[in-house]
Amino acid sequence: MKIEDRDGAGEDGQKGNAAELPDTATTAPLWRRLRQLTAARIGLPRSGASLATESLLDFRLSHARARDAVHAALDVDALRADLLPLGLPVLQCRSEAAERQRYLLRPDLGRRLDADSRERLLSCGQRGLDLCITVADGLSATAGQQHATALLGHLVPLLREQGWLLAPLVLLEQGRVAAGDDIGEALDVKCMVILVGERPGLSSPDSLGAYMTWMPKVGRTDAERNCVSNIRPEGFPLAEAARKIAWLADRMRTEGASGVRLKDEGS
Repeated sequence: MKIEDRDGAGEDGQKGNAAELPDTATTAPLWRRLRQLTAARIGLPRSGASLATESLLDFRLSHARARDAVHAALDVDALRADLLPLGLPVLQCRSEAAERQRYLLRPDLGRRLDADSRERLLSCGQRGLDLCITVADGLSATAGQQHATALLGHLVPLLREQGWLLAPLVLLEQGRVAAGDDIGEALDVKCMVILVGERPGLSSPDSLGAYMTWMPKVGRTDAERNCVSNIRPEGFPLAEAARKIAWLADRMRTEGASGVRLKDEGS
């Protein structure tokens, strides 16, 4: 293969033909078919050496949505109202991160309940039950706001069919995954399911993750959890995710373990 200079001369000094780019008219149908299979930005049209204006504006819009999702606040009152038809008490809690900026800069504070919240759980009068579901804002309050109610609408009936005694639902502001251990220990439950907004991507600012821990207590590690991730209509559909979570909870109860000790044989 000859490498040509700007004048079109190859290494041997002979004139050659410059490499030709694929014909856009030929490749466009292929890219259209591939784009139907993924939300990733592939085969984007270009204008000279730059992205086409429409593609560039779409990228900037997606980036803005991802940033907004990180900084958005969880509307606890609206979410509580949406969850009341499930027939479970709803408790509101906060982590030790008093506000959003501190939450983002100090991940450790998001893993612990503040003193008032812990006391609220200890005195709620419904401790010692089987399973607690917590909805936390995480890194995308948008995810919990948009999908938690529908997901729990599928999940709670499945758990009741399996015979779980459900603790109050907990709505956690400025919370991270490990805060579920603090909540589970305070409520003295066997299984914790914490729904957390996942770090937003350019094509998924509303992705919800379900992190599950058997016998939660402060100090549990990520190796002792199971995760069902990318829960959203364009990812892991909500009804299917609910079935997966219920299946994992049942396995945890049978095996008395979670995380790497629990072999996932589900489909």
